[in-house]
Amino acid sequence: MHNPQHARLMRLATRAALAVALTLVLAKAIAWWLSGSVSLLAGLTDSLLDSAASLINLIAVHFALRPADEDHRYGHGKAEALAGLGQALFIGVSAILIGLQGIERLQSPQPLEAEGVGIAVMLLSLALTIVLLAFQRKVVRETGSTAIHADSLHYRSDILLNSSILLALLLTRFGWQQMDAIFAIGIAFYIFWSAISIVRGSIAVLMDEELPSETSQHMYDLANAVPGVLGSHDLRTRISGTRWFVQLHLELPGEMSLSEAHNHCVAVEKAIHEHYPRAEVLVHADPQEIVQH
Repeated sequence: MHNPQHARLMRLATRAALAVALTLVLAKAIAWWLSGSVSLLAGLTDSLLDSAASLINLIAVHFALRPADEDHRYGHGKAEALAGLGQALFIGVSAILIGLQGIERLQSPQPLEAEGVGIAVMLLSLALTIVLLAFQRKVVRETGSTAIHADSLHYRSDILLNSSILLALLLTRFGWQQMDAIFAIGIAFYIFWSAISIVRGSIAVLMDEELPSETSQHMYDLANAVPGVLGSHDLRTRISGTRWFVQLHLELPGEMSLSEAHNHCVAVEKAIHEHYPRAEVLVHADPQEIVQH
């Protein structure tokens, strides 16, 4: 079962991201229309794709939070990783479009108008994005959500993007006309790299990559510290959305009764879960004499 507080935070984070993205689309569209800045167009393109990505994220998180059913006994958490791949696609496309626009404007520079409006809009964009990122960081820290983390990564890149656009507009205002296009191209490369980072994280979840080795070792230590446990082996872990699935074999005395072995398994599950609340732990008991070391 999902933690109700975590579910509430995740839903709130997806709605906040979509609201911020739509607000910035409107503001940047007005500023680009008035100024003609290609770096502002890059920002508008990015915000449009942010809106689409955040909408996908909202739907994916809603689906991922659905409880396990007969067809999905491990829940629907991997919908978050699929959303991450969708976000990466949107972000990669936006990077290519921004780069092409920058190259075209570099070859055919054009004077900008109403830079003041563009500067004001970029300051608004920075303020809203910083507030959103602070909230997303809190949600990721508390829930470990893959989808919110992916969303946070591309909004983090927006801080650089918006700062670069602001700097480009300021430099253009002082006569550095080509800086608008140069910054747009640089932004495109950075956004594309962010897309690659999101793909890597999503694939790790979809391919059931193990948790970090230090986490696995700590789980072994927790299991072995339970009184009566002689050892443990074959720890397996994977991530699905906000949940960790952990499987572990315990080594117990062969003469121990089934009831006692069950109690030891429950104690180990509780010990691991107390340290890692996201973990759903399944423990199997083995008689020590049949374990091959």
